[in-house]
Amino acid sequence: MSGVKCFEDLTAWQVARELTREIYAITGKAAFARDLGLRDQIRRAAVSVMSNIAEGFERAGAREFHQFLVVAKGSCAEVRSQLYVAFDTGYLDEPRFHELHALANRTSQIIGALRASVNRRQHINTT
Repeated sequence: MSGVKCFEDLTAWQVARELTREIYAITGKAAFARDLGLRDQIRRAAVSVMSNIAEGFERAGAREFHQFLVVAKGSCAEVRSQLYVAFDTGYLDEPRFHELHALANRTSQIIGALRASVNRRQHINTT
């Protein structure tokens, strides 16, 4: 993570921000906007992804950062699951569903790679 001075420098946070922006855009339209339960839940999950990356980065050490990345990755899975609900209820057409699902999956993969990197660094520093 050389060259990373703040959480905004992290690719994982940048992609999570993009995911959140897309989720807010799609949930503000038509019937999706009127389904307050699903709309609010998927928005909270998306915000949780980027927030946990940011908060974990600002914590004291690698162990805490790793744990916050675990939570962020879990929230990303929640977004993906809720996208299925949105698709199944007709709030998303198939192309938009696949686009958002791919973005959420990409976000999850980047978080997973960052988590592995933090985990390796954590083990190096403790040995």
